[in-house]
Amino acid sequence: MFPKPIKKSGRFANISYRVALPISIVLWLLPLIAVMITSIRSIEDINKGNYWGWPESFNFIENYTEVFVSTSMGQYLLNSLLITLPAVAGAVALSTLAGFALAKYNFKGNVWIFAAFIGGNFVPFQILMIPVRDLTIDLGLYDTHWALIFFHIAFQAGFCTLFMRNFIVGIPDALIEAARVEGVSEWKIFWHIVLPLVRPALAALAVLVFTFIWNDFFWALVLVQSDEVRPVTAGLSSLQGQWLSSWQFMSAGAVVAAVPPVLLFFTMQRHFITGLTLGATKG
Repeated sequence: MFPKPIKKSGRFANISYRVALPISIVLWLLPLIAVMITSIRSIEDINKGNYWGWPESFNFIENYTEVFVSTSMGQYLLNSLLITLPAVAGAVALSTLAGFALAKYNFKGNVWIFAAFIGGNFVPFQILMIPVRDLTIDLGLYDTHWALIFFHIAFQAGFCTLFMRNFIVGIPDALIEAARVEGVSEWKIFWHIVLPLVRPALAALAVLVFTFIWNDFFWALVLVQSDEVRPVTAGLSSLQGQWLSSWQFMSAGAVVAAVPPVLLFFTMQRHFITGLTLGATKG
């Protein structure tokens, strides 16, 4: 029923695994390595066609400084933070409340509401482009931070609620019933009992949602058009027109844009892994 551990497989399987694994890792890392090396090349080196060879000179400080001096990269990063942090907080907070209600309250329509949250994850977001854009224009939110914040909170609610509901279901009902017998209010039960028990799940969800929203490119193009509001993903695309042949600056900008989610993951790595494996074993 379950896959056999590789150590217990045959000799051919073990040899194939040991050969295929490093090759797969190198192939997966190759584009990332190419971007990082290109970000420190000189324009002369790129014009010579030296795309994969060792750089003739290392222009680390020059290239990364130029990205911030000659472009609006600093503003793009600030915009991404102003959009991502409130959106993550709102999505996680609302989904935790919704997940608690769906997991621990038996009311009419509970299953159908939960099914609606699940079904929302399967709706292709491209078909929402025109209605969402028209809605933000009608509400006066188009080309503002709030347009992306509200959309991401709404769009991530389905996945986040599904995620949190499945974790909260595992909390023993006896804990909640004991608190109710003692006269504890529902809000205090949620705040002092449920939240501490699902803290690893909250950390894992926050990391995932932060990455989803930070890397969003489609809605950054649809709902935003000015540099004062444009996040870093859409800002990188604008560098292509400004630096038509300066791939070293575009690569440096891509590396800078990737730093915040990578730092967040390594900072929250212990909580992230704990949250993903919470409930995987019993006893």
